[in-house]
Amino acid sequence: MLQRGPGDPAFQVGADGAFWRASRTPVGPGTIRIARKGEEVEGRAWGPGAEWLLDGLPALLGADDDPSAFVPRHRLVHEAHRRHPGLRLIRTGLVLESLIPSILEQKVTGVEAYRAWRLLLQRHGEPAPGPAEGMRMRVMPDPRTWALIPSWEWHRAGVDTKRSSTILRAVRVARRLEEAASMDLATASARLQLIPGIGPWTAAETLQRSNGTPDAITVGDLHLPQIVGYALTGERGADDEAMLELLAPYAGQRYRATRLILLSGRTPPRRAPRFAVRDFRTM
Repeated sequence: MLQRGPGDPAFQVGADGAFWRASRTPVGPGTIRIARKGEEVEGRAWGPGAEWLLDGLPALLGADDDPSAFVPRHRLVHEAHRRHPGLRLIRTGLVLESLIPSILEQKVTGVEAYRAWRLLLQRHGEPAPGPAEGMRMRVMPDPRTWALIPSWEWHRAGVDTKRSSTILRAVRVARRLEEAASMDLATASARLQLIPGIGPWTAAETLQRSNGTPDAITVGDLHLPQIVGYALTGERGADDEAMLELLAPYAGQRYRATRLILLSGRTPPRRAPRFAVRDFRTM
């Protein structure tokens, strides 16, 4: 959920299976290494944000999540729930860290968005503290650095003016946006959507990660309604309205339901070719 495509400079999986994350916390940059040791999880962290990251590790692993409230209502969801009994919703407590890549993913292919995130962090982020520096990991820029990225650098990364302008508006009020990490879903979503260019899709994609909200259902997605509709009915062509109707029995837990549906692997067969990746540098 936190890795933004292959080659994400802020996220790596080591040869030993350990997870490495580089984050910009409220007290500064930090790197955390998370490894499973038998029945325990071991966390080690470096940098000014090390203590903050370690304090937030239980929430990151889903300790604040309560899956007992979820009741499967469909055979496929029940089976996915049975196969993934340990599924917990993560909570990073960091809004901007999830908001900016979600903005980059608006109305473009995943390949385009991941490339933009990778290039922007490589050019404007800072080396991750600790051993991750040798792994070429990067911490995302602070709000001021985001605001100072020149227009041609956005263009070089394949980010159009609409998305870059939305990011610039967001970083100007970064402190107010980070407050959403402690808000309920409705209030947090409304806070994010005060920024022009941030709609329900971007707000949900952000709060799923920053807040771990079990009902933060993504609407406005190109693929999700069709996946949910096909998985639960076997029919193609579902839209947002049909998806929300199908997920109505999971009110309060609709995001968890969609996670389980996605984990089931039941998706409609592809009929159309993938969207071509656009190169903004040639425009």
